[in-house]
Amino acid sequence: PRSDKFPFMEQWKEYRLGEIGKVVGGATPSTKDASNYDGDISWITPKDLSVLTQRYIYRGERMITLKGYNSCSCKLLPKGSVLFSSRAPIGYVAIASKELCTNQGFKSILPFPNIVDSMFLYYLLVNNRKRIEGLGSGTTFKEVSLKVMQNVKVKIPSMNTQHKIASVLSSIDDKIELNRKINSNLEEQAKALFKSWFIDFEPFKGGKFVDSELGKIPEGWEVCPLEQMGKFKRGKTIVAKNTKEGTVPVVAGGMEPAYYNNVANTKGPVITVSASGANAGFMRLYFQDIWASDCSFLDNTNKNLLWIYCFLDNNRRVLRHAQTGAVQPHVKPADINSILVCVPVHELIDKFQNVVRPLFLTIGLLQSETMRLQRTRDTLLPKLMSGEIKV
Repeated sequence: PRSDKFPFMEQWKEYRLGEIGKVVGGATPSTKDASNYDGDISWITPKDLSVLTQRYIYRGERMITLKGYNSCSCKLLPKGSVLFSSRAPIGYVAIASKELCTNQGFKSILPFPNIVDSMFLYYLLVNNRKRIEGLGSGTTFKEVSLKVMQNVKVKIPSMNTQHKIASVLSSIDDKIELNRKINSNLEEQAKALFKSWFIDFEPFKGGKFVDSELGKIPEGWEVCPLEQMGKFKRGKTIVAKNTKEGTVPVVAGGMEPAYYNNVANTKGPVITVSASGANAGFMRLYFQDIWASDCSFLDNTNKNLLWIYCFLDNNRRVLRHAQTGAVQPHVKPADINSILVCVPVHELIDKFQNVVRPLFLTIGLLQSETMRLQRTRDTLLPKLMSGEIKV
């Protein structure tokens, strides 16, 4: 049998998610009992997925003990399980690369191997996350219940076609993840050099040091607010309906651009710091022109840009500590600009930036390639999942 819409396509069969895999939730051991934590069982929260830059996950920020696991309704998920965050927020997706468990913010799926391929299921959920999010309910925050998740209807092809679709999309994601790994290594090199020079003061150990608000610093250096080196400004929030189709990233609060626009409001390279939500204080360096939306930013007009980025990269905890607001965390430009920084003579800043600039030029090239690949993947995904493109 063939599809009427796409005559060349095999007939995809409709299932409920509960028919192609076992849908399970998670739980949280009591945080009042310290013996429930710092164990050797991987325990994942939606926050862990908010900073995930790849498809697979093997551990989160916190681990739990066997005592903690047994104290609640946690369920150990086998390798290959597909995690789907069902609240705060809905729609993060990842694949378990080892046995692990989650908190109650997930409705994970253990795929039935005779019906659905694990990697295909990952892309199937990514393609349907907006639809599933629309099924959430609740007053304080939306949540997708176990029953709702089990009854979500999807269409899937034969196992052979599933493998082909997953292979096409995976080949793109493999390259994206490789680029990110290379860039992470290059950034670590720049970060290590900054730490050696401007935090540990290794080249200046034989010289004279003086007291300051930040402890002992080399003589001749000074402590000042970050804004004296570069002043962060507030972006201009834009929502999806006000954008026009283009390739300019709209940067808000996530690891990736919220969406794309056809015009920019600042030129790269530009440092962005997320302004609100679960990722408040998350920092990234973009090498292309962007639309700075729900974020603070420092653009390429600042001559100390790379030095400032490396300072903040070595002091990400400072950005987290800059958060204000009990219910909804915020990081405002004023919070960033007031961070105290130990400033050397400007000749040393110039020397440092000249050393690390080639590293960041490579990072920029790979970042641009990664964004092109992401757009290609995101264009192919719905077409492959609907059968519009034959594999």
